[in-house]
Amino acid sequence: MRRRIDPRLWWLLAGAAAVSLAWLAVTVGLIAVTLEVEARTRMLDLLGDRWGFVLLMWLAGMAAIAWGLQRAFDVGVHPWRRLAEEAQVLLTAQGAPALRERGPAEVRRVAQLFNQLVQQREAWRAQVDERVREAARGIEQEKSRLAALMSELTQSVVVCNLDGRVLLYNNRARWQFRALSQAPTLAGGAELIGLGRSIYTVFDRAVIAHALESIRQRLRRGAAHPSAQFVTATRGGQLLRVQVAPVRQAEGAEGAEQELAGFVLVLDNITRDHEQAAARERLWLDLTEGSRRSLANVRAALEVLELPDADPTLRERLLGVVRGEVQALGDRVQRLVADGATQWGSQWPMEDMLGADLIAAIERRLADVKGLQVGVGPVDGEVWLRIESFSLIQAVVYLARRLHEEGGVAAVTLRLQPAPAAQRRAGAQAHVDLAWAAPAGEASIAGLMGWELDPMRVGDGGLAASVRDVVERHGGALWVEADAQAGLAFFRLLLPAIDPAEPADSPPLVRTESRPEYYDFDLFRQSPAAQALDDVPLTALAYTVFDTETTGLNPSEGDEIIQIGATRIVNGKLLRHESFEQLVNPRRSIPRESIPIHGITPDMVAGQPDITQVLPAFHAFARDTVLVAHNAAFDMRFLQLKERATGLVFDHPVLDTLLLSAVVHPAQTSHRLEEIAARFGIPVIGRHTALGDAFVTAEVLLRLIPLLAEQGIHTLGDARRAAERTYYARLTY
Repeated sequence: MRRRIDPRLWWLLAGAAAVSLAWLAVTVGLIAVTLEVEARTRMLDLLGDRWGFVLLMWLAGMAAIAWGLQRAFDVGVHPWRRLAEEAQVLLTAQGAPALRERGPAEVRRVAQLFNQLVQQREAWRAQVDERVREAARGIEQEKSRLAALMSELTQSVVVCNLDGRVLLYNNRARWQFRALSQAPTLAGGAELIGLGRSIYTVFDRAVIAHALESIRQRLRRGAAHPSAQFVTATRGGQLLRVQVAPVRQAEGAEGAEQELAGFVLVLDNITRDHEQAAARERLWLDLTEGSRRSLANVRAALEVLELPDADPTLRERLLGVVRGEVQALGDRVQRLVADGATQWGSQWPMEDMLGADLIAAIERRLADVKGLQVGVGPVDGEVWLRIESFSLIQAVVYLARRLHEEGGVAAVTLRLQPAPAAQRRAGAQAHVDLAWAAPAGEASIAGLMGWELDPMRVGDGGLAASVRDVVERHGGALWVEADAQAGLAFFRLLLPAIDPAEPADSPPLVRTESRPEYYDFDLFRQSPAAQALDDVPLTALAYTVFDTETTGLNPSEGDEIIQIGATRIVNGKLLRHESFEQLVNPRRSIPRESIPIHGITPDMVAGQPDITQVLPAFHAFARDTVLVAHNAAFDMRFLQLKERATGLVFDHPVLDTLLLSAVVHPAQTSHRLEEIAARFGIPVIGRHTALGDAFVTAEVLLRLIPLLAEQGIHTLGDARRAAERTYYARLTY
C-alpha cells in the first residue's frame, strides 16, 4: 500500500521554489545593475534565448531539493511519527508489544529508553494491581458465590435495569428462552436473551410495568420484601409464571427507600403443569360424569328387576344392561388408573444430565460396595439424558448389589450408547448397560427379571418403588440380555435422551493474506437507527462484531456467503459466550482455489441452511446494536444484496475497524487485521474462520476506542464522521 506524502513536504517544497525564484530574480537584478546598457541588453537577450535551459535547470534543482527533503523526512520525520504512534499504543493498551527499535540510531535509542520506562511502569502497575486484587478478594469471593448460586438454581433468573435491559442471567434462563424463541436458533446464536438485550422482546411491557407499580405501592406502605407475580403466554404458546422482585437503590442514594434500580425475574415454565392439570380435570370429569350415568342406569334396571311380575324377556335385557354398565364402569376405572399412573410419573422432577456424568455418579456409588470391581466401557460423551438421577442411580446400584451378593458377580461394567432405531419407542433414547461376565454353561438369566418387581433396598434405606416403577416413570424399558459371543450378560435400561444444540465443528485454522480492501459509499448512509445513536458515547454502545467467509470476492457476480460468525460487546466487555457461528449452504459450488483460504469444503456446507434461513437469525442476534467489521464494506455488500430475498433491512449503524485504525494511526503503512493485531499484541487464533476473525476484530475495537477518545472522538457520530473522512482519503491510493 502506497504511503501518502506528508503535506508538510509540499509546503517545504513550495517554500524552496519561492526562495529559489526570488534568489534568481535578485541575482539577475544585481548583475544587471552593474553592467552597461549595451551589456545588460545582450545579457537579457541571452536569457530570453536560453529560458528553456534555465527552466530545465531550475526544475532539476527543485527535483534534487524534493528528493533531499523526502530523504530527510524518511530519516528525520517518519521514523519519529511511527515511533510516536506505537508509543501511544504502548501507553494505552495493556499487553501491547515493546517498541520496535528501528530507524536511525537516535530513534532506536529513544525506543530503547521508552521501553525501559514502560517496563518500570508495568512493574509499578503490577504492584498496584496486586494490592487491588488483595483488597478486592473478598468482593470476588462474594461474586463467585453469587455466580455459583445462579448457575445451580433450577429456576430461570434474569436481572434487568429499569429500562428492561438484561444485566445478568443464569444458564437455565438462557436454555429456557432458547426453547421459547420462535426465531431460528441456528448455531445457538439467535437467542432472545443476552446482556444488554431488552426483556420486552419476550414480555409485554405493560405487564411488567403493572407488576413494578404494584411493588412500588407496597414499598410506600412499608412492606419489607415486596414482590409481584403474573402468568403470561409467550408468542410460542408457552405459559410462564413470573415472579418479580425489586432491586433497590444503594444505601445513601437519594430516595433509596422507595426508588428502584431494577428488577429480578424468576421464571417457571408451567405449560406442562397446566396441561397435566387439564388432563387430571378430564380424568375426574370422565370418572364422575361417566360413573354417574352408569350408576343411574344400573339403579333403574335394578328397580325394575325387583318387581315380582317383571317380564322374563325384559328381565334378561335389563340384566344385559347391568352387565354392560358394570363392564363399562370397570373399564373406565382401569383407564383412569393407567392414565393416572402416567400423570403421577410425569410429575417426577426430570432434569437434563450429561450421560457421562450419570455413569460417573453410578461408578462413585458402586465404589462403596466391598469386593465389587467397577469398570467403565464405551461411553458416548455426546449423549444427554432427561432423567430423575437419584432414583435411577438407586435402581442401578440396587441391581449391582444383588448381582454381587446373590449372584456372586465380582466385577461389573457400565456402558452408555445411543439406542439403535429398532429399540426406540418414541423420540431420541439411549441405553445404559450394567454388564458382567457370564461364561457359557452358567444358569439361565431369566430369573433375574423378577428382581425388577421387588421394592428396592440399598444399604439400610431404600425406596418403596421397584426398578420397574423407576424405569416406567421415565417412559423407558428394562430387560436382561446375554451376549454369548462376548461372554457377557447385562441389564439394559432404555432411557429418554435429548438433543441439545451443539455448535458446529470449527473448520481448520489457516493463515493467508487478507482480502483486498473494498469501498462502498452506502457504508455511511444515514438511517434512523444511526441518527438515534449518533450522540451516544462509544463506551456506552452495544456492538455486534461480525465477519463472513464467502465463495469469492464479487458479491454482485454471484459469490455467496458460506459462513457467518459474530460476537457481542456490551459495557466495554467482549462476551465470547454470546456468539453466533453458522455455516451456510451457498446453493452453488465453492471454488477450489478459495478452500485453502477459509478451509470450508463442499461437504461441510451440504445439508446446512441457506442464507434465507440464516440471515433472520443473525438479524435477530444483532438487534439494537452497532455492526462492526474489518473492511466492513465487503461484508455489508453481501448482506445488503440479500435484503430483498429475506425481507430484512440491515439499517444498523456500521463501524469499520480498518478505517478507524487509519484514523488513529495514519502514518502506518498497513491496516490489515493481522498487522493491527500485532501492533496491539492481540493473539490471532482461527484467522479466516468467521468467528475467529470476529473475536480478533472485537479485541481491536476495544483497543481503538480509548485511542479515538484521545483524538476527541467520543461518540458514534464522531467516529462515523472521522472514518468517512479517512475513507474518502484512502480512495486516492
